[in-house]
Amino acid sequence: MDADPNLANHPDPLILYGQAFGSRLLLGTSRYPSPAVLEQAVQRARPCMLTASLRRHGALGADASHGFWTLLQRLGVPVLPNTAGCHSLQEVITTAEMAREVFGTDWIKLELIGDDYTLQPDTVQLPAAAAELVRRGFKVLPYCTEDLVLCQRLLDTGCQAVMPWAAPIGTGQGPVNPYAMRVLRERLPDVPLIVDAGLGLPSHACQVLEWGYDAVLLNTAVAQARDPVAMAGAFADAVAAGRAAYRAGAIEPQTAAQPSTPVLGTPFWHQP
Repeated sequence: MDADPNLANHPDPLILYGQAFGSRLLLGTSRYPSPAVLEQAVQRARPCMLTASLRRHGALGADASHGFWTLLQRLGVPVLPNTAGCHSLQEVITTAEMAREVFGTDWIKLELIGDDYTLQPDTVQLPAAAAELVRRGFKVLPYCTEDLVLCQRLLDTGCQAVMPWAAPIGTGQGPVNPYAMRVLRERLPDVPLIVDAGLGLPSHACQVLEWGYDAVLLNTAVAQARDPVAMAGAFADAVAAGRAAYRAGAIEPQTAAQPSTPVLGTPFWHQP
């Protein structure tokens, strides 16, 4: 994968598989109103990676597919191919190998869908798929649920990061299980965690970064916004704010009021 153009002199890079990135936002490339809007959104958000589906890429037709690939090259942002649309281990392996050849990268976002209605990952087959891709030399970023045990199993296969959802893909609900997501972050303190799917508002992205998550991946929330370019910028700003707040160290919530200016002794202006 090519170097991240945002990285120069960055004080707090995102580290994945030993490679540093200057942004903590990954951006999908589907469902935009036009290629021009996609290009402007990428330029505004300055993401560290762009995800691209080999299956959707091929379904565009030869001319459109060539134009899309040319656009990705012109943007100069590292491409993260994914295995979107796969429902079996063999489909995943075949798609990943084709993506490696087409996109010229060992990086892969592993998607293995178990339910067509919720698009929930197949939590039973996912570790086996991850293990096989790792064995074949891929740098695997697996899309999964917020289940702690599943994430631990994926790490056991050799994955160096996991990508839990906040809510089902495209719903824009934001974190529907904050307790599980915060437990996941607490139990895996040294593992890069990228929230993938379900975010709808910049405040959602800011919140998960405040919890200590390392990055977010967005597509629908930007691509389907009324103004995708402005929304891309809003998310980029929110991600930066959330990370800054996490590093700054937020106060712990209190159950009782705490005076911001404690009164010690008698004020000097008090007259008996």
